[in-house]
Amino acid sequence: MIDFASYLNIFVTIFSILNPIGIIPLFLAITADQSIDQKKATIKNTIIAVLLILLLSAYVGNYVLNFFGIDIDSFRIAGGILLLLMAINMLQAKIPSTKTNEKEQNEAIEKEDISIVPLAIPLIAGPGAISTVILFSSSMPHIIDKVALGVVIIFTSLLLWPILRLSRPIGEYLGRTGLNISTRIMGLILAAISVRFILEGLLGFYKVHF
Repeated sequence: MIDFASYLNIFVTIFSILNPIGIIPLFLAITADQSIDQKKATIKNTIIAVLLILLLSAYVGNYVLNFFGIDIDSFRIAGGILLLLMAINMLQAKIPSTKTNEKEQNEAIEKEDISIVPLAIPLIAGPGAISTVILFSSSMPHIIDKVALGVVIIFTSLLLWPILRLSRPIGEYLGRTGLNISTRIMGLILAAISVRFILEGLLGFYKVHF
């Protein structure tokens, strides 16, 4: 039986990490010279790329960890630390440096096709989102749970379309203050989730080795 509360938690976690509201100012900046049709194409390609990245992470990520001999508890601790660093930046209303830096943002403005790099990865589906999806997938032994995780990923990715499509009116309505508040709320949620990942990883590591 699917625990809908758990999948609601997963949805909130993934949505907080993707933080589409927080990237609106940067999205508007790097698509400022694009026509309406070009922006539509950019948004469509970005969403497809984000969806594929997250689905691949969910269904292939564990095999990659096994190939490199990384146990899930160590990865859970590392992922929690990464998310905590992202959350700290978000609590200061900053785009996490694990997603992108100023040099990459300036290069993005000059690029013709920015839908996959840097929009899809690492700006939206960055290391934090990838590691989180892998962690969620690794804790699901049953195929029905993994399928449900895929549905959550698809739904969350599709939510990017109306947000990016309406990025200008959303940005104008919320203003800089509203966008910053939204980012800080997402950061607070992410901080709590990251601490839980770290504690679960430490507990699992302790049980195995002590």
